[in-house]
Amino acid sequence: MSLTLADVKRIAHLAQLDMDEAHAETALAELNGIFALAEQMQAVDTTGVAPLSQPLAAVLGVLPLRLREDEVTEANHREQYQACAPKAQDGLYLVPKVIE
Repeated sequence: MSLTLADVKRIAHLAQLDMDEAHAETALAELNGIFALAEQMQAVDTTGVAPLSQPLAAVLGVLPLRLREDEVTEANHREQYQACAPKAQDGLYLVPKVIE
């Protein structure tokens, strides 16, 4: 897949970018380079290759996840936060129905 100069100008217009001819041509070359790289990567045979959770897993093997204990560190202030609400019930904010 490759883009044309008209495609780049249309994309710039949709993104509301003011792009002159020189910048459009530079962007065209860069975008076509990205698409060429993506096509090159698509051509690689990856059958039998397991997906990695992160790139370092390929080098270091299985990485243990550093997890912290799941503990409450903040006090519950729900009642204070909802005290100024026009309507609240069972910990939920009540709002007018807008969709029928």
